[in-house]
Amino acid sequence: MRHFEQELEQLKSNIIRMGSLAEASVRNAVHAFLQNDVDLSRRVIEEEHRLNEMELANDKAVVDLLALQQPVAGDLRLILAALKINNDLERIGDHAVNIAESAQNAGHEGPLPGRADLFRMAEFTERMLRDALDGFIHADPAMCRSVLGLDDMIDELNKKLVTDMVGVIRNDASAVLRALEIVRVSRNLERIADLATNVAEEVIFVTEAQVVKHHGKP
Repeated sequence: MRHFEQELEQLKSNIIRMGSLAEASVRNAVHAFLQNDVDLSRRVIEEEHRLNEMELANDKAVVDLLALQQPVAGDLRLILAALKINNDLERIGDHAVNIAESAQNAGHEGPLPGRADLFRMAEFTERMLRDALDGFIHADPAMCRSVLGLDDMIDELNKKLVTDMVGVIRNDASAVLRALEIVRVSRNLERIADLATNVAEEVIFVTEAQVVKHHGKP
């Protein structure tokens, strides 16, 4: 039993480390886009392999725990949640890479349309991810429920940015490339927010044995 507890704690620690790396990737990718920092965007892309390697290692740890230890109740919930969170964090890394690629594609000429809304959207998305991960670390369902409450706002910001960029494209042919990349970044942030919501839902599942997936959405 002591060996099982150590392995379970190690899995949790590895998920936390992976979460920190995913969080940094998102933060750096957004900064690279908003500040036209091509070097930073390149670093985000180059470091993606670390998240992929961690995902594979965590997958193996989960399989070993399930196959060899036959956990039940709260321990089983934690292991199943870790498996899902592990996948969500790897996908968050993929979206961070997409944003970093947009930073390389958008160019440096002219003002960035919609910058204020994009910054606000990024700020709330990063907060959702941070709170979801902190909720996992501290087994805090209340913190995770606050994450669920921000999801709809991110959706609305995404819709607004897409609508605004359609207007920019219609009115300024020279801004088409940058406007399209802003739409791409906005959609990737919206997906990161969805994945952060998934993490928060899993924490609530672990701590309260309650399924809140889709949190009331049809």
